[in-house]
Amino acid sequence: MEMGAAAFERRLPRLRGRVRRAAFLAIDMEFTGLYSTATQNNKPSLFDSPVELYLKARQSIQRFTVTQLGLAIFSNENSNKYVVHSYNFFLFPSTWGVTDVEFALSASSIQFLSHYGFDYNKFLKDGIPYMNEVQEKIFSQHLLAGSWNISSVVNRDVLKKAIDEVTCWVGAAEEEETLILQDLSGYQVFEVQLVLRQALQNVWTQPLGDKKVMVKKVSPQHRWLLENSPYDSCRKELILLSARGFTNLFQTLVKAKKPLVGHNMLMDLMHLHDKFYKPLPESYEEFKRNIHNLFPVLIDTKTVTKSVWKKHPFPRVSNLLEIYSVLCSSNLNSKDPACPVITPASDCSRYVLLKSAHLLLCGYTDDAVEVDSSFSRYLPVLAEYLNKVNVIRGGVASINFSGEDAPCQRPPLLVVHVRGWSGLNERQIRQEFKAFCHFDVRRLSKDQFLLLSNKFKHVRRVLRDANHPPRLGVSIYRHWRHSPSISCLLQVSGIVALWSLLAFVLGGAPCCSF
Repeated sequence: MEMGAAAFERRLPRLRGRVRRAAFLAIDMEFTGLYSTATQNNKPSLFDSPVELYLKARQSIQRFTVTQLGLAIFSNENSNKYVVHSYNFFLFPSTWGVTDVEFALSASSIQFLSHYGFDYNKFLKDGIPYMNEVQEKIFSQHLLAGSWNISSVVNRDVLKKAIDEVTCWVGAAEEEETLILQDLSGYQVFEVQLVLRQALQNVWTQPLGDKKVMVKKVSPQHRWLLENSPYDSCRKELILLSARGFTNLFQTLVKAKKPLVGHNMLMDLMHLHDKFYKPLPESYEEFKRNIHNLFPVLIDTKTVTKSVWKKHPFPRVSNLLEIYSVLCSSNLNSKDPACPVITPASDCSRYVLLKSAHLLLCGYTDDAVEVDSSFSRYLPVLAEYLNKVNVIRGGVASINFSGEDAPCQRPPLLVVHVRGWSGLNERQIRQEFKAFCHFDVRRLSKDQFLLLSNKFKHVRRVLRDANHPPRLGVSIYRHWRHSPSISCLLQVSGIVALWSLLAFVLGGAPCCSF
């Protein structure tokens, strides 16, 4: 179900209830871009440590925004039956307050979303607002002080039209007469009321629903009574609730502490932190702690399916739709009566985690037919994958949000020796070896480059193939032999030893006297 700002506030109570009753939740997000080109070497590399990987991604997260967030809420109806409610929320940064949010667009990301039918009109015109804690604090301060302003040009035009209409009407109107303002969307309903109440002391406002606001001419005494009424629908806390928008549901997700599922979900988690919680910290370890406090149980289906491929003879695929197709074709899953039954409440039914977890559970169980498929039964077989979020390209295979990041087993590092070919750079070296595979390249010295791949077969192919350029020699990197610091140390040690020998020879042996 697609949902924008017009329907979100009305359905928020029901969404909160479903989240609280859920067995687990799954998310997927779309962005205006992935990796920023504003700074050089910002794309992830196999050479990157977790800290370097995080700092690169952080720069991109701060430049791009979220266009849509998909949320699937899974409820365990009985031992092996799940009902799932799926929502696609269109999001747009809040234009309330003193800060007008800026974000970048990546042409390739926009093209990708367009190809798959993304509705940019809903994103721009009906996107649900949101703000993080820092933005909320600033907005609250200005709201309480009455010094807030309106960033949106569209909203300013709407307000000008409403003020002109009310000003023309109120002069001739009698007390208790009313005027209906129409075609107000989202938080324009609140903005119009705040502006009119502040500008005109002899009017009162009341939202009527369906994009309408009633304006009533009142006496000063009646106005004072209405201002102090506990039933005022334009109270500051209600305005803040509307301005928070999707952040209200995010806070419900955090309080519920349900297992959170995603696929290659690192960028999703970083955007969740930055857009709805707090700006991303500079410290990588602080980011990990914050995410673990927000979502104590994370399950990345990419990490889980990697293990499934090792334990079952399936084709290795990475695309989520392809993974689902392979799992559905599995005889083990399709013929097992205890396999989870998923009943979608909407038009989406492709859910990878339960099928993967069931395959793993069957591997630990002698009689799959007797297996209880309630979600709590799956957690023990998923334990080794919990909170380990896959890294698509980096110096580690996954980030462990509940402990130390384990080093990954990579193919040996290669070193390229350049002979008689001056001026080569990393991009040119990468191009020379493009025929073999995609290597990440890093300069080691003036005439040496390091090559790193994540596949052993690519390394073997390069080492045994004699067709690479003759002026480029390739060998396995040995730290004691190829490290510039070791080479420098050996050279210095050699010079010191030579001078010591010369001093001994030229000085001669010391004379002994009796």
